[in-house]
Amino acid sequence: MNRKTLVLPAVAGLLTPVLAACGGSGSGSKSGDAIVVGTTDRFTTTSDAPAPLDPAYAYDVGTWNILRQTVQTLMAQPKGEGDPVPDAAESCSFTDSGSERYACKLRDGLKFAGGDPVTAQDVKYSIERALRIKSSSGVSSLLNTIDTIETQGDREVIFHLKTADATFPYKLSTPVAGIINPKDYQNGKLRDGFEVDGSGPYTFQADVSGNTMSSATFTKNPNYKGAVKVNNDKVVLRSFSDADAMGAAIDKGDIDVMTRTMSPAQIQKLDAGSANKVDLVDMPGLEIRYLAFDTNASSVKSKAVRQAMAQIIDRAALVSKVYGTQAEPLYSLVPATVTGHSNSFFNKYGNPSVAKAKTLLTQAGIATPVKLTLHYTTDHYGSATQKEFEVLQQQLNGSGLFDVSLQGHTWDTFRPAEQKGQYDVYGMGWFPDFPDADNFLAPFLDKDNFLGSPYSNGTIQRTLIPESRREADRLNAAKSLTAIQDIVAEDVPVLPLWQGKQYVAARDDITGVAYALNSSSTLQLWELGRGVSG
Repeated sequence: MNRKTLVLPAVAGLLTPVLAACGGSGSGSKSGDAIVVGTTDRFTTTSDAPAPLDPAYAYDVGTWNILRQTVQTLMAQPKGEGDPVPDAAESCSFTDSGSERYACKLRDGLKFAGGDPVTAQDVKYSIERALRIKSSSGVSSLLNTIDTIETQGDREVIFHLKTADATFPYKLSTPVAGIINPKDYQNGKLRDGFEVDGSGPYTFQADVSGNTMSSATFTKNPNYKGAVKVNNDKVVLRSFSDADAMGAAIDKGDIDVMTRTMSPAQIQKLDAGSANKVDLVDMPGLEIRYLAFDTNASSVKSKAVRQAMAQIIDRAALVSKVYGTQAEPLYSLVPATVTGHSNSFFNKYGNPSVAKAKTLLTQAGIATPVKLTLHYTTDHYGSATQKEFEVLQQQLNGSGLFDVSLQGHTWDTFRPAEQKGQYDVYGMGWFPDFPDADNFLAPFLDKDNFLGSPYSNGTIQRTLIPESRREADRLNAAKSLTAIQDIVAEDVPVLPLWQGKQYVAARDDITGVAYALNSSSTLQLWELGRGVSG
């Protein structure tokens, strides 16, 4: 086993890779065999979420990684990071000095996979549909700065924004802005099940048993015209129950690549060189983990309770015991490598202190121990999540100030219950929609936020978020972004815990592995090819 580290130096808050690929790049597939990729992501339909793959509903890294292969967007995040580039569009740009009018021209001859032409009217329909449906997942909030959409002929689309939004090109690169055929997707109604159609690099066919998708086949779309080069003809994505089953499959050669989520022990094993003909690639990632609060719930309604938790939790010990070198303590919602990051929680609370936490609770008149239940998902963020929450429980209970119990839930139960406000305190992860500080703040703090949180701060929503979005140079947004992070550290509607690296393991005849994931954890299946085994 060879370990390869992808080093991405920070440049103005974005990341630029300097390693071309694992095993070479650009050679493409030399075999007609499908490349088989393993994941522990689970894809299910439920009564609460009957349409997991509809672009107007999907809002988690697993479903987005299906949509990014199949549903094309006007803009796309390039494999080398940096600013988004035109994909379905031939060109896009702000046409005013205030970042409130954004115009795109579609590529000539663009077609859906089924052969129908892609028009400006289809773009307008797709985005207005997502806004009109306004699904419970909160994904439409990414488009909430849009006022009206204008079309001129079949190829020109003009977005008129309610307020300046320098991050808007990034938002047009996300699947909620994916272009869909009105013939396949009804207006005002989600498309149930596991069917996906678009004009992206691949067509899609799901293998479904009951309400669960066990695998999916991505076949190169001959009609695709866009920014990426597709280096293979077919990729099969297989879903595994856990990391151990996925690891056994790659050892046997049943799969070629494994992605999220490998266990910490599995990564350590691969790093130690115990796997024959399997390479481990690690790269910087922008994944974060945090605790979220229903700030209306009686148990955590007092800010002092949330502040006391922030004062007690020892992030360094948590990371060391559970993730080792695979993660780092995080003292803000914004990761340390992103422009605008501030260590606001460390600045306010410093090192963990039971004495300071006790003072906070005493001054607020809170009786101790405070009884809480921490909820977590057992199958969405990897097998280490349970251990992580056991360590959190030990830290809080060890203070004598809390009496914490734990409850684990599968994702198909956890996410709907969280959205309905059934949990007072719960653990979540965030994989950014795009690598900008705004996307680590607005989804949690703006109106119609991703969490459905009752927490609302008028200064953040009406002043600081709009101020930050007016700055095309993101360095100039740092003052507003820091102010937001300081308010979060004071009010603690969410409590950041750690940020992690990301890993891909692949058999040594697979090329393009270093670009299989970008910093936003976007799976880029088109980068993979088949070369010669070493």
